[in-house]
Amino acid sequence: MTSFLQNSNFFEGNNPENIAKDFGTPVYVYNEKILRDRMSKVAKVITKYPYTANYSVKANTNIHILKLALEEGLNCDAMSVGEITLLLKAGFPVERIFFVPNNVSSDELQFALEKGVMTSLDSLSQLELFGKTCDSMNIQPENRKCAVRINPGVGAGHHEKVVTGGKKTKFGIAEYDIPQIFLIAAKYNIRIAGINQHIGSLFMDPQPYLDAVKNLLRIAHDFKDLDFIDFGGGYGIPYHKLDDEKDFPMEDFKARLEPILDEFVKSYGKAPLFKSEPGRFCVAEASVILGRVHATKENSGIQFAGTDVGMNVLVRPSMYDSHHDIEILRNGNVVPRESDKLIEQTVTGNICESGDILAKNRPLPKINEGDLICVLDTGAYGWSMCSTYNSRPRPAEVLICADGSVKQIRRKETIEDLLNLFD
Repeated sequence: MTSFLQNSNFFEGNNPENIAKDFGTPVYVYNEKILRDRMSKVAKVITKYPYTANYSVKANTNIHILKLALEEGLNCDAMSVGEITLLLKAGFPVERIFFVPNNVSSDELQFALEKGVMTSLDSLSQLELFGKTCDSMNIQPENRKCAVRINPGVGAGHHEKVVTGGKKTKFGIAEYDIPQIFLIAAKYNIRIAGINQHIGSLFMDPQPYLDAVKNLLRIAHDFKDLDFIDFGGGYGIPYHKLDDEKDFPMEDFKARLEPILDEFVKSYGKAPLFKSEPGRFCVAEASVILGRVHATKENSGIQFAGTDVGMNVLVRPSMYDSHHDIEILRNGNVVPRESDKLIEQTVTGNICESGDILAKNRPLPKINEGDLICVLDTGAYGWSMCSTYNSRPRPAEVLICADGSVKQIRRKETIEDLLNLFD
């Protein structure tokens, strides 16, 4: 049975036990080669027309990874003032940042306007607030530009909590409210420079996305002389790769997308800048979490392996019932997944919650106390969703560089860091 760690040469010759010793466990470990490869792929989704891939920063906000995205030619989407600030610190010019907030205050809109960052508004009331903010700041007419987020009526994703399009989501302006967009824009002398959408996260079948693209391009004809059209993102990655789940069919997707764009450009009369918003695809497979097994036991016939990778370190399994493949390391080597030697085991963390489970009744090689577990595909919505629940400091992040060297890109927090927030 396959091993992702071995097939990808993930550790580039480094002994994971040494990494665990040097930086402690749990620890997030990234591979620069994989990061650059995935970023390069999304940068080339559209080649026939003007195009940018806007990396969704919320997937992973580490400033060193943002610098890699900048080097690979990606633009970025930000959801908050904090993310805009990180992008500016990483060296992104304002014209390569797209602010896509949800239910924000006038203060955040003012920050973006002051920095000159293009903003998308995802409700009529937020568009109205944007106009009032422009008035209060005395923004000149030529600088009163924004985008609006349209709800495409189509949603997709692995869990209802990550579906961001359709009737049940909080995001976007419904198509029947588009006339109100123009009334508000005229009231505040705002130019609608772009439209954007997002149907959801982690889809492996391109068809719902292609349907949403067609729908948004149909709606685009209601908007005259758009500078850009943003199709959103959500390209999935194979979280069941150890069971030979296939990759997202990127080449097939690109071949099916281009004729749709051809038809639109012909009817619209020009090719605006097309955008997409890949997040997970850029970073998920480029990271693993190394954790230590501190206890094993049997309860009512269930074999448990207790680790230090709690739901504070990786919340996705507890929050979304998400699957993450796990490989077992012993003395720095991968324990083979021989089908006749796999045992159903439940892998848990060290948080005082019954839902603190990484893998439930998962067929795995027999796990021993002292082993390392390696949780795969943790680069997206891993560290960025970490917490200090149970007053456990957040883990370090390290990068295996293209030359094989290992460097720390975020230090492990300490108890003192937690105490420093109190007056």
